[in-house]
Amino acid sequence: MTQAITNKSSTSKRLSRWKNYFPLYLLMIPGVLYLFINNYVPMFGAIIAFKDINYQAGILGSDWIGFKNFEYLFKTKDALIITRNTILYNSLFIVVHTVIAIFVAILLNEVKKKFLSRFYQSVILLPYLISMVIVSYLVYSMLSVESGLMNKAILPLFGIDSISWYSEAKYWPYILTLVHVWKGVGFLCVVYLASIISIDTEYYEAATLDGASRWYQIRSITIPLIMPVIIMMTMMAIGRIFYSDFGLFYQVPMDSGALSKTTNVIDTYVYRGLMNLGDIGMSSAAGVYQSLVGFVLVIVANYAVRKFSKDNALF
Repeated sequence: MTQAITNKSSTSKRLSRWKNYFPLYLLMIPGVLYLFINNYVPMFGAIIAFKDINYQAGILGSDWIGFKNFEYLFKTKDALIITRNTILYNSLFIVVHTVIAIFVAILLNEVKKKFLSRFYQSVILLPYLISMVIVSYLVYSMLSVESGLMNKAILPLFGIDSISWYSEAKYWPYILTLVHVWKGVGFLCVVYLASIISIDTEYYEAATLDGASRWYQIRSITIPLIMPVIIMMTMMAIGRIFYSDFGLFYQVPMDSGALSKTTNVIDTYVYRGLMNLGDIGMSSAAGVYQSLVGFVLVIVANYAVRKFSKDNALF
């Protein structure tokens, strides 16, 4: 009898919980459908990487060739170049982004006038909202050989001859890093600024009474207290280190073949292999390779975050 009453009570609680959360479940349905259609249904296309595609026979009817597309990919120099560029660029972006975003967030926190603080935040965040296509033309207006600001106004001041920027690959690691930081650091800066603002002011008041300088307060209070957010954002970036900003590496260099050694990453390689060469098999193989390594990095990053947070009780 007692067991029956307990079961009935448990059932009523589940029904009550279901009724309470039912509106949230309804709101969740469009997002789940989008995730399924956009992220999971296309996974069927991974089979293309293992087939010699015959458009008349279709995907399922094409001959199975196993790992030949992968063998062809990794026997060329392209695999080394795109892997190297993808890892090095994203690693550099993570470090530079984090350092500059924290530095700017700390500076913004020092602005006490609310209007100026909001104005500076808007100015810093604005590039993040600009399309990469527009950014590519802004860069072109700076670097154009015929009418670019660098060649026509800045370099002559130092007695330097005009540079053909879109045919000189050695300059583009610096250019792409600068463009990426200018465009994306605003978003990360706002995240860190929100974390800094949430710090209890009593810490700073106590430190001031003890005679601590502003630099000492930043080093001993601000940085340690926002460290959980820094770690979380860094780990999220590491999890996506094998994915690049396609617009940055394709649109900004204007798809210049002379720059491929320093601007070609996995995303642009897949696109060019499909659109320019028509090699759908090798493009799919590169995409599968990217997805597998990215998946491993996500798992490793997630494990590292959990391990670190458990050992240091940060989260």
